Amino acid sequence: MLIEICVGSSCYLKGSHDLVELFTKEIENRKLDAEVTLAGCFCTGRCNRDGVTVVIDGETYTGITKEAFNSFFEKNVLAKLDS
Repeated sequence: MLIEICVGSSCYLKGSHDLVELFTKEIENRKLDAEVTLAGCFCTGRCNRDGVTVVIDGETYTGITKEAFNSFFEKNVLAKLDS
């Protein structure tokens, strides 16, 4: 699984650095290093008023915040790895 977090200026200002830390921590804690590649990407052109853009295996999600991270990770990472 490839997870790309937008680190363009708009997403950076909305907390992409926090999401990078959260994703890194969860991937390490759950020992998913062999299954998940975490990368940064520049602007995807999907800027949102709130939150950050995250692309998982080509599927784009907008407006991701650190407050919503846990449910996002469970639904869009863990559930897909389990299927």
